[in-house]
Amino acid sequence: MPKLSYALIACLLMVFALPAVAQASSSNGDVAPAETIRPDSSQIEKDLQQLPWRQFRAIIESVPKLKADVDAFGPLGWQYVQANYTTYGWKKNIDKLDDAQKNRLAELIQTAKGSR
Repeated sequence: MPKLSYALIACLLMVFALPAVAQASSSNGDVAPAETIRPDSSQIEKDLQQLPWRQFRAIIESVPKLKADVDAFGPLGWQYVQANYTTYGWKKNIDKLDDAQKNRLAELIQTAKGSR
């Protein structure tokens, strides 16, 4: 019987101690890789549209998928983009990018904003 009571006491201690240990380990400030901040396509679009034309074009040309979307229309595509890039809906094109390309695009925009 004493062995059973010791086992019950040990189980009770574990039940009360484990949540505290789990909470302490999750609040230690480490950010898990799955919790990395992903740039929002809408915010990227707004930031991109606020850039001057030269910076905008340089960024679009440095992202192959976005450049290909404009190049598909030839020189007229670039003329159209220059005339409408501040109002054109870039979000659908940005959504087609994978996470690494979105992160790269966001970094380029932040760099361009800082160099104004």
